[in-house]
Amino acid sequence: MLPSATQILAACPLLTLVRDSSRTRLEAMAQVLTFAPEETIFHQGEPCPGIFIVGRGLVRIYKLAPSGKEHVLHVVEAGGVFAEMAVIGDFALPAFAQALEPTTCVLLPAGAFRRALKDDHELCLQLLGGMALWVKHLIGLVESITLRDALGRVAHHLLGLEADAQGIVHLPALKRHLASHLNLTSETLSRVLRRLKEDGAITEEGENLRIVERMALEKLAEGDLPSEE
Repeated sequence: MLPSATQILAACPLLTLVRDSSRTRLEAMAQVLTFAPEETIFHQGEPCPGIFIVGRGLVRIYKLAPSGKEHVLHVVEAGGVFAEMAVIGDFALPAFAQALEPTTCVLLPAGAFRRALKDDHELCLQLLGGMALWVKHLIGLVESITLRDALGRVAHHLLGLEADAQGIVHLPALKRHLASHLNLTSETLSRVLRRLKEDGAITEEGENLRIVERMALEKLAEGDLPSEE
């Protein structure tokens, strides 16, 4: 069963502080959209249709270099938001978005959302608080890439994923997307995952991973152990 617009909005950290009539207004404009695996949601340079909030699935946000090389900026999971800056800033989409698996999103149309911002000062203040948390998250991503080695980046990323009761975390179907997100080559990512498995920190569970030794990952994320690249 697909999540409803109300459920998707309620699970979005960006909207945690949005309450009462402001939330009702967002729910009224929300459109539920579904995307198939590998389906392109939008193209870089297009006018922005609105803010997308992932209710189920995975979406990769990536840019293309003039050479044609792709770089994944981030992978958006359930509760995550994308295209919000383009809507608020009223500029063209700065990147591509593609569903990695069956995905359900809420779309808050750009025009209706900007009108709500003009009319509802409380909504503006509530969103500012949510965006501050999002900026903090982005700073953490930059710090992870610039201050951690390959082992540290992978360990930090795994610790940040939501695990089920058995410690299983969900990974993108294609590991190259994760590698690009962490600014690693696919070969380096495979080598790091193999080492983590050999050290007993993780095990493979089909296409996903089980975190076995969380403390070991925490030490790696903090740079307490040497890396192998």
